Amino acid sequence: MRSLLLATNNKGKVAEIKALLTGLDLVLLTPADLGLSLEIPEDGQTYAENAIKKALAFAQASGMVSLGDDSGLEVDTLGRQPGLHSHRFCPIPNATDADRRKYLLKQLHGKPRPWTAHFRATVAVATPAREVKLATGQCAGEIIQEERGTNGFGYDPIFLIPELGRTMAELGMDEKNRLSHRARAVQNAIPILKTTFGL
Repeated sequence: MRSLLLATNNKGKVAEIKALLTGLDLVLLTPADLGLSLEIPEDGQTYAENAIKKALAFAQASGMVSLGDDSGLEVDTLGRQPGLHSHRFCPIPNATDADRRKYLLKQLHGKPRPWTAHFRATVAVATPAREVKLATGQCAGEIIQEERGTNGFGYDPIFLIPELGRTMAELGMDEKNRLSHRARAVQNAIPILKTTFGL
């Protein structure tokens, strides 16, 4: 069977990516399925660098084609921060997603609204032979003060998609997998996967 390793331990990401790739004739595995435990430092200067690092590390360790991703939230009035440091933006040790949202809103306090923002994602598909191909996606929206919805993770409950009048966390999986930055990046990676696996 053709198998693809998803180079992440984030359960939210795994659920999203699996839903997006259900149409492909691939067995989708996680590091936990293989008993693989790798800590990849996300110290690249771009989303692409971090995605490549993850995908290559897992491809080398497993001997399998691997899909890695990196993404971030860029808020215009904060000079596109937190960006690459979205996960590590909050200075609290072992910060939760709720801590990160609270800290971001604190940085925005007193700044003129709307707080326009983008989610951006890059997906890397790497082979054990160190061949790498990239796909990207983005989603425009704005940050709101009140948390809404329970379907997402990270900054989703405060990221409003204005044309829908709902936050990313208020979307069902089907809607999210049409609109989100990660969904668009993974959809753009499907032709790469088809070529790589000869589907």
